[in-house]
Amino acid sequence: MIRRLARCLREYKWTALVSPLAMIGEVAMEVTIPLVMAQLYDQGIAAGNMTIVVQKAMVLVLCAVVSLIFGVLSATYASKAATGFARNLRHDMYYRVQDFSFANIDKFSSASIVTRLTSDVANLQMAFQMSIRLAIRCPMMLILAMISSLRISPRLTTVYLVAIPLLAATLVCIVPFVFRIFDRVFQTYDRLNNVVQENVHGVRVVKSFVREDKEVDKFAGVSQAIYRDFCKAEHILALSNPAMQFCVYGCTLAISWIGAHLVVASGNNGALGLTTGELSSMFTYTTQIFMALMMLSMVFVMMIMARAPMRRCYELLVEEPSLVSPENPVREVKDGSIDFENVSFRYSAKAKHRALKEVDLHIPSGATVGILGSTGSSKTTLVQLIPRLYDATEGTVKVGGVDVKDYDLEVLRDNVAMVLQKNTLFSGTIKENLRWGNPNATDEELVHACRLACADDFIRSFPGGYDTHIEQGGSNVSGGQKQRLCIARALLKKPKILILDDSTSAVDTHTDSLIRKAFREEIPGTTKLIIAQRISSIQDADIILVMENGKVACVGDHETLMRESDFYRGIYESQQKGSER
Repeated sequence: MIRRLARCLREYKWTALVSPLAMIGEVAMEVTIPLVMAQLYDQGIAAGNMTIVVQKAMVLVLCAVVSLIFGVLSATYASKAATGFARNLRHDMYYRVQDFSFANIDKFSSASIVTRLTSDVANLQMAFQMSIRLAIRCPMMLILAMISSLRISPRLTTVYLVAIPLLAATLVCIVPFVFRIFDRVFQTYDRLNNVVQENVHGVRVVKSFVREDKEVDKFAGVSQAIYRDFCKAEHILALSNPAMQFCVYGCTLAISWIGAHLVVASGNNGALGLTTGELSSMFTYTTQIFMALMMLSMVFVMMIMARAPMRRCYELLVEEPSLVSPENPVREVKDGSIDFENVSFRYSAKAKHRALKEVDLHIPSGATVGILGSTGSSKTTLVQLIPRLYDATEGTVKVGGVDVKDYDLEVLRDNVAMVLQKNTLFSGTIKENLRWGNPNATDEELVHACRLACADDFIRSFPGGYDTHIEQGGSNVSGGQKQRLCIARALLKKPKILILDDSTSAVDTHTDSLIRKAFREEIPGTTKLIIAQRISSIQDADIILVMENGKVACVGDHETLMRESDFYRGIYESQQKGSER
């Protein structure tokens, strides 16, 4: 997992290497300063030698300046490396999501993907920056300070050998509990983002049903769960501070007691004596050693917090798209003919029931096909297999006489335009939205497509015309206007197959008939599949499919189905009675 994430460093590898090297230089200077201070006191101040005092003072200034320079370099390069790592990681994850099929996207909720691309990456950025600085600084400080204290007094250094394991044991006991809590917290963040996302997208429904209080309670519940978990984790982590203080003050007392005896022994020419300057240096090293341990514990905590985001980002990076182009793909779609050969489909391998069952169907190129069926009859599932948004579990789907699995995915989908049930417009002008269908479309082609979709009139009624800004999700246009813009966008692709998944449900019957008339006259060579709830929308289709429980129950034109299908006839008669009323 770490190796895979490390690939995101790329051009920042050397930057990431310079930071810890500079940090080693900074630590070396910090450890040297107490030794120089001891020499300044013992050889200069205590001996009354001003020459030594001036020399050692200049060395101290030099060490401080060099330490400052190394510190600035380390911090600068660490921040550059961490920011670059986060940028590359976010880039790689986002590009990976773009390659996902519907099946891959179904595996991760949209709220979870957003959390991974934002909060998780931010946590990893902070953890990485700390790791290349503090994760180097703390061990180096610990090692160099211990070596320096050993040089001064091996006897006093044994005090650390008692205290350090005690502090380390405390941290080891804390870590497993904290990890489990933080792992749960980041899963709760997914729920929080999901609640916010649902509320923002469905704000009109929330207000129309006066459910603001319910939504507030739902948000508060998830937010409170995050608060409780963080508080619990912080309470556990707080145990490390008393342990740290106990070790620091215990060592200080022990060194003071033992050191005082050694200083006295030194005054009496004892073999194991200690000077006053060396004793003061030992106090400094005590602070350095235990501060290094404390910072090391903070690094461990950050690593614990980063482990869950690391795993979640890794899952997104290594998720393989379930649909990919073959090695030698077909790069041309000859025509818009469609064949289903004994096709069955399950949404997942664990699903007990098949969404589609043994569908056999031939649709000639240029035909207009109407698809009718009750809710849950798998109408949408059927058409989603054509542009290979999903792969058939059993059987073969062919377009232009070629198995869809043999096509280059981009080529296939460029030749199949699909207006989904949930029409989506993106923030930007109407022109920018329309050019999703064809980035190189001229203004004349935009206008022509909008006339076919009966969208030109209402677009020109806007003050900005085709330059009118569309809000996120198309919230500033009506449902019918959104549908017609999406149809125009699909037409700009000039596809061989056009699929309308209940895409005229929000337009009136007169506009619906005008759109169908334009299809017949302007794109006769395009195969058109129209899923509809109104029989009037598909009555003049060349072929009408009646779907029931994932199967094609009846196939024929309007007259044939009126004779042979009770289901079709019943819907037609009920809709006719409804229109007469």
